[in-house]
Amino acid sequence: MDAPRRFLVDGASSGVRLDDFLAARLPSLSRMRIRALVGRGECSVNGGAAQSGRRLAEGDAVEVAPFEESPNAMTPEPLPLEVVHEDEHVVVVVKPAGMLAHPTRGVKRGTLANALSHHLNRSLAGGEWVRPGLVHRLDRATSGLMVVAKTRAALARLSEHFHRRLVEKLYLAVLEGVVEADALVIDAPIGRVAESSPAWGVTGEGKQAETRLRVVERGNGRTLVELEPVTGRTNQLRVHCAHAGHAVVGDPWYAREPYARLCLHAARLAFRHPSTNERLEFFSPPPPEVLRALGERI
Repeated sequence: MDAPRRFLVDGASSGVRLDDFLAARLPSLSRMRIRALVGRGECSVNGGAAQSGRRLAEGDAVEVAPFEESPNAMTPEPLPLEVVHEDEHVVVVVKPAGMLAHPTRGVKRGTLANALSHHLNRSLAGGEWVRPGLVHRLDRATSGLMVVAKTRAALARLSEHFHRRLVEKLYLAVLEGVVEADALVIDAPIGRVAESSPAWGVTGEGKQAETRLRVVERGNGRTLVELEPVTGRTNQLRVHCAHAGHAVVGDPWYAREPYARLCLHAARLAFRHPSTNERLEFFSPPPPEVLRALGERI
């Protein structure tokens, strides 16, 4: 159980609602839990009871009674983090294979969000907590580039750009078999498949999905390809490659033979900066174990 938390309201927070003020400083608490805590009288302002919607003034003293911490997406963890770009609005990182982007009901620690919470707040000294805004995600088994917002404004702008398909994403993958055509457009609807494992696949009742494929290199019964997801359906690249008869090497759902990892890597990411509108482009080479899959004899 933690000790009471005490905060002094500065000029920048004057006029802010109490629940918003606390949400910015108690990242382990959801807004619902904050409202419940205030409703039970476990938060005071200047020694007196307060309501969630109270507007704070400069110099107000806010105290929160001890509460039980529970790990969530904002729980900071000092995990290794490969940062390729950072400014006051965004951070671009390379997510390793095997790491979840965000905690789930069963996994609360060890995720990219936990690592980012530590990285973005490691020098924080009582100020407002920086919440990493995950604009997009990669499968746990997929490695590669991700852009993360550091402010609400950046999150809103980048989310709009992703929705409007203004963000350029390119993946490198090693596929089973030799892809004969130099380029393919895979246009097949993806949706949930009832009573099936995996749960997602090509189905007539699914949503329209399109992937562009270009062969980079062929060797040893496998093919290195570039994949461009025109749409963004769940597991789209893995589903489409398997549907085309060339599953991603190491895919536990579709591949014929096991491999050390899923050979899928988000290698290029280009987007407009949410503040300056400058075009930014980043490239991350695939890990050695991905390229080794192309050189192995099978």
